[in-house]
Amino acid sequence: QKIPGNALVYDDNFPFSPLSKFGNGFLNRLECARIPSPILEGVTFVDTPGVLSGEKQRLKRGYDFEEVIHWFIEHAAMIILFFDAHKLDISDEFKRCITVVSGCQSKVQILLNKADRMTTQQLMRVHGALMWALGKVLGTPEVARVYVGSFWDEPVESHELASLFEAEKSDLYSQIEQLPRSSTVQKMNDLSKRARLAKAHALLLEHLRTSMPSVWGHAEKQEELLTMLPGVYLEVSRRHGAPLGDFPDPEHMKSILATQDFACFTKLDPAKMERLEVLLSKDIPGLLKLIPPDALY
Repeated sequence: QKIPGNALVYDDNFPFSPLSKFGNGFLNRLECARIPSPILEGVTFVDTPGVLSGEKQRLKRGYDFEEVIHWFIEHAAMIILFFDAHKLDISDEFKRCITVVSGCQSKVQILLNKADRMTTQQLMRVHGALMWALGKVLGTPEVARVYVGSFWDEPVESHELASLFEAEKSDLYSQIEQLPRSSTVQKMNDLSKRARLAKAHALLLEHLRTSMPSVWGHAEKQEELLTMLPGVYLEVSRRHGAPLGDFPDPEHMKSILATQDFACFTKLDPAKMERLEVLLSKDIPGLLKLIPPDALY
């Protein structure tokens, strides 16, 4: 059964109604396929279109590809990045998508496909090049695990690493098989992450609001705070004990704050902050204790 995008977002049986905000340009290209399979009873696979290179090709999509990818990343339990062993070039669009993924590295799995088409020596070089390239894009020395093998319809060619390819495929299938059992823990993890981010965001806006002068010099003070935003992060972190890792990217935050009037920010509500602390310190740990042990790993 195939369900077109415009019908899919209005079907209450699926969690895709928020996708309607991306408009017809995207919905006309979205399609859902329902297939009777025991695997799909607990897992939904989302196959995204391949990334393109060149700004003109990107605009021809008719919708904001990176925004759509960002939505799926936030709601996915696992993100699989496919790389062809014969073609490792990472386009500008793919780099931007990977940068979005970098905030959810625990969900990322990397597949190096068609590895059976290369010699062992070539494969070692390609694997090293891939790790180096991803390290630069993700901006971290710690890169997600890379599954090496043949993950397409063609039969596996005879290779001295054939047993390794089978073991890699088995490991990946095991990870996917565990997703339904671990989804509850993932939701708790996402809830905790969002709560910490909300706390840091609220503390930052309150600091900016209270730092504004009461009479004159608003524009100058606001410009000063924007220029010193990384230092403001340090001060808020030290004063309230909020980890620096919970604050948004300074450059991205600057671009958003530049259009705002700090003096007009809503005053921080201590009661809401107290409830947020209770959520983080008591409610989430209490919910985790209710999860069966076999669903934790």
